[in-house]
Amino acid sequence: MKKITVIIVTLFFSTFLLAQTTWKADPMHSKLTFSTVHHGISDIAGLFKTFEITATANKADFSDAIFELSTEVASINTEVEMRDNHLRSAEFFEVEKYPKMTFKSTSIKKLGKEKGKYKLMGNLTLHGITKPVTINMWYRGTIVNPQSKAITAGFQFSGILKRSDFDIGPKFPAPMISNEVKIKADSEFIKQQVSANGL
Repeated sequence: MKKITVIIVTLFFSTFLLAQTTWKADPMHSKLTFSTVHHGISDIAGLFKTFEITATANKADFSDAIFELSTEVASINTEVEMRDNHLRSAEFFEVEKYPKMTFKSTSIKKLGKEKGKYKLMGNLTLHGITKPVTINMWYRGTIVNPQSKAITAGFQFSGILKRSDFDIGPKFPAPMISNEVKIKADSEFIKQQVSANGL
C-alpha cells in the first residue's frame, strides 16, 4: 500500500512539473514604455531599453499565470541625453543606488466575459520602495511563429503609477511633471523548452 501511495504522489508531482510552462519575453518584439504630462500641456514619452519578463502558467489561457519583471533603470531613454542623465541622477531614480525596477505578480483576476482581459496584482519595487500595484493585462492569443516555429503568446500590459508613491522627483511636483505616470508594455512571449525530467 505504501508503495502504491509513493507511486501516486510521484506521478502527481511529475505531472505538475511537466504541466508548468515557462515563457520569456522576446527582446526583439517587446517594448516597455511610459509617459508623463509636462506643465499640463504635453505628453513626454520614454522607454526602458533593457528588461526581462518571464511568465509561469499551468493553464493555456494564462488565467493562473505568475509574471516577473526585472528592468535596468539606467536604460531609460527619452531621446534627449541631458534629460535622461537627469532622470538617472539623485533627483529622480538614483540609478547607482537603485539600479533595478522589479515586479512580481501575486494574483490574477479575469474581467467578466471579455476574452483575454485580466487584472494583474503584484508588488513593484522601485527606488528602494515596494508597493502593491494593479496592472491591466490583455492576453492577445498564442500562435506558432511561421518563421521561427516557436510557440509565441502576445500580451499587452498597461497601468498608472504615482511618482509620489516611490519618491521619484519630489522637487518637480505637478503640474511641472504629472504625478501620474502611464506605463505600457507590449510583448511576445516565447514558450521555453522543458527538459525530460520536468525541470
